[in-house]
Amino acid sequence: MFENVSRRNFLQVSAASVALLGLAGCNGSSDSGEGGDASGSIKVGIMGPHTGDNSSYGLACLNGAQLYFKQLNEDGGVNGKQIEPVVYDEKGDATEAVNAYNRLVQEDGVTGIVGDVTTGPTIAVAQASVADNMPCVTPSATAADVVTYGSNYFRACVTDPEQGRVMANFAAEQGYKNVATLYLSGSDYSEGVNAAFCEEAEAKGITITAQESYSEGDVDFNTQLTNIINTNPDAILVPNYYQDDGMIVTQARAQGYDKVFLGVDGWSGIYGGSENYADAADLHDCYYCCAFSSSNDSEVAAQFIEDYEAEYNETPTNFCALGYDAAMVLANGLAAAEEAGLEPGSEDYKQAVIDGIASGTVEGVTGSISYEGTGDPIKSSLIITFAEDGTEETFEVLEA
Repeated sequence: MFENVSRRNFLQVSAASVALLGLAGCNGSSDSGEGGDASGSIKVGIMGPHTGDNSSYGLACLNGAQLYFKQLNEDGGVNGKQIEPVVYDEKGDATEAVNAYNRLVQEDGVTGIVGDVTTGPTIAVAQASVADNMPCVTPSATAADVVTYGSNYFRACVTDPEQGRVMANFAAEQGYKNVATLYLSGSDYSEGVNAAFCEEAEAKGITITAQESYSEGDVDFNTQLTNIINTNPDAILVPNYYQDDGMIVTQARAQGYDKVFLGVDGWSGIYGGSENYADAADLHDCYYCCAFSSSNDSEVAAQFIEDYEAEYNETPTNFCALGYDAAMVLANGLAAAEEAGLEPGSEDYKQAVIDGIASGTVEGVTGSISYEGTGDPIKSSLIITFAEDGTEETFEVLEA
């Protein structure tokens, strides 16, 4: 699929060409009119948590989206028009996210949005966006409800339930007979993955020996781990974010648990970023599913990694790649509206963007992405593990 694809051809196949005026300031100001200028630019929003507890995810998605738009710009533009991004930080708060969305639509006049990033704010934005029929593509919000409010919302990632099912099938394939889980109570993400995993695992004949939970802000998981380890599981599912999962793995290894850990895409960044959240030695026999890893050796992924490192001087994570692909999906819809000769910002234009996304296919760095009747993508997944030095390795590619 990815053989002999130059960066130029890759960009042209994904969404025709774009050109970048430059990043709009956080106030979203511009004088190019609603939806952009008929001759020069098309306004799009990029929103996410760029400060606060979830900023690592929001900034990674932002970087990926900006890189995609920049590269498209350099190749000439969608119908000769420039993409003008307007960026807002919603600080990881649902109310702030809706406020940012309203500014993007009512004040800045965007014609599509890359975002939001995490589940709670994204659901709030999805609900608000229905009345405007605003085309939106979330890079990473995985809760099942995100795309159920209207046909205008899409995602570049797979859902929480799908990740849970993927890891349950993986556990069955690996021959694990007894599995326990430890998840964050009150988290749509963690609880959604956990529920889907347990249902699928039991259908595959796996016994769930324990389901333990913890609360937001907890840093001591020893009580839950003692209860779990006493059930002698072959593997433990920890479907949370990497900060918590790093502590969980570390504390479990200290208790002598030497078997398998299973995770989902929140594990991305547990080792090798600005901080290591678990020691390399403790990450043996750990596996998680996600859309992208720097260990992926496809030509498209390798080119993306090279370009991202040149732009940001760091190796991209799963969320960087998802931000890149979300921008690609939106640009593909914009190209369809431009080809129809419609006016940016008009209702017909927005509907054409939505229709273009729904009927199109893009060859992203996280794989081929298409949609079949919903905003959920049809795409492949990776199973990632860790080498002795903590670096990620692609253990298996699961085709859609």
